[in-house]
Amino acid sequence: MILDLKGEPNMDPVVGMLYSAVDGNYNRLKAIVADMSQEEIDYKGSKQQYNSTAQLIRHLAYVDLNWIFRLKGEPVHKLLEERYGPMLDKNNEIPMIKGVSLERILTDYDEVFNIFKSLCLQLKDNQLSKIVDYQNGATIRWGIWHIADHNRYH
Repeated sequence: MILDLKGEPNMDPVVGMLYSAVDGNYNRLKAIVADMSQEEIDYKGSKQQYNSTAQLIRHLAYVDLNWIFRLKGEPVHKLLEERYGPMLDKNNEIPMIKGVSLERILTDYDEVFNIFKSLCLQLKDNQLSKIVDYQNGATIRWGIWHIADHNRYH
């Protein structure tokens, strides 16, 4: 398989390139975890001191969801917020996820990814420089790159 940064046929070229960076990292993640057992996805280290794979995947889905709605200039829908959130628990840590199947976690993340894809299909290259609300401001272009970067980092 030849690797490339090329979006879907109906995406503008730059939007498509950015989309494909997110898509590539998402597919890489799914390939890495594909054969993990429930014990492996729930594992938090020998002293329970680390985030589990399940926690990290849910965290990625939630962060992506927040970015999608930030790029749209809308608040995250309440039902989606309740389903994927919160960002941090009362101890300021990534919320605990345990006993949820990898299939369920990835199906949920697929839902978020499909919302992202739908957004990219609507975006035009000339909209990428629009500033969105993030720290002191960020462009839509930077936001999509940030999604890809964050997913690759984890």
